[in-house]
Amino acid sequence: MAPRTKLSLAQARRIALAAQGFHEARPDGANLRHVKRQLQRSHLLQIDSVNVLVRAHYMPLFSRLGAYNRDLLKTIAYHPKKRGTFEYWGHEASLISLDLHPHFRWRMARAAKGEGTYGGLARFGKEKRAFIEQVRKEIETRGPMGAGELSIGGKGQGSWWGWSDGKRALEWLFWAGEVTTATRRGFERIYDLPERVLPSEVLDKPTPDEKEAQRELLRRSIRALGIASERCLRDYFRLSPQDAKARIPELVEAGDLVPVIVEGWSGPVYLDPQAKMPRRVEARALVSPFDPIVWERTRTERLFDFHYRIEIYTPAEKREFGYYCLPFVLGEKIVARVDLKADRVEGNLIVHSIHPEASVTPEEIAPALGDELRLMAEWLGLGSITAPKAWRKRLNV
Repeated sequence: MAPRTKLSLAQARRIALAAQGFHEARPDGANLRHVKRQLQRSHLLQIDSVNVLVRAHYMPLFSRLGAYNRDLLKTIAYHPKKRGTFEYWGHEASLISLDLHPHFRWRMARAAKGEGTYGGLARFGKEKRAFIEQVRKEIETRGPMGAGELSIGGKGQGSWWGWSDGKRALEWLFWAGEVTTATRRGFERIYDLPERVLPSEVLDKPTPDEKEAQRELLRRSIRALGIASERCLRDYFRLSPQDAKARIPELVEAGDLVPVIVEGWSGPVYLDPQAKMPRRVEARALVSPFDPIVWERTRTERLFDFHYRIEIYTPAEKREFGYYCLPFVLGEKIVARVDLKADRVEGNLIVHSIHPEASVTPEEIAPALGDELRLMAEWLGLGSITAPKAWRKRLNV
């Protein structure tokens, strides 16, 4: 094997940012084509219930495209005739590019056998097979519905995870690929049979074997990441260590992964053979905690020297930076974290706090951050911005 290419940390950062589209200028008036192109880059968008600012799956597109119409993503996600995604467990719950459906069937098959899913749900699947089949039959007969509309299964205990038996049955069927998401009512998942939701040309595609499906997911991972460790590669689609370790050498041998050395990184590192490495990246973006650029926290630290943890689940008195802090990318670096909230009743974007990194001054980042906050307020239909007193003049808000 030829000596490995050695890359500087700055080069690795530019490769990673370009793979996610941050090297390109935002379009004037993003349309459906722009949204589709970004989805082709990332292959999926993570879904999360937190709505303190905006639902997680909308944010990555804003970070890259600016103030796009969110109905464009709704069209791709749920329009009966224009659907371009399906919901499944990709990187957690995700909207996944439709062409990848065949490559997730192995995961569905494993889930049907009680493998790779939550332990409690796997036990429920073994113990309640007849009941689960009743629920599937009800969906088949009555059509799309939420868990609360089932005639069997009772009600949950009131908390988010206090699922009823009906909801557990639907989630087991969802994991197994026997039902899918037809649409969402608010944030509630509305279930239906895949053959009534997904295009026949997708469902009729041959199912690859597990090994080839896993190889393709890793190929997509390296395209989306540009450069990655083994851990980063498998984390993208949440492959198990065992599956990833078996497939990665095969992809290296095939030339789909190029081993490289990156300044300051230990362990194997792999490069997309088609990766772009622009001379410079001039990004300006607030990114969600659920954005692919910061998904794998050790990668974020290696690339950007940025230690990042979301503090939603941290008791208020122990939070260091705030409930919902968004990293702020400027140029090729993450330069600050900004704790934001959308007050939809008052029509106000609340900036609770701004924490610049030690390498920058407030004056260096404030003009660009102010522009980004005004753009976000416009996108969310919020007429005003409230910021900490010390920042108002700097941000010009």
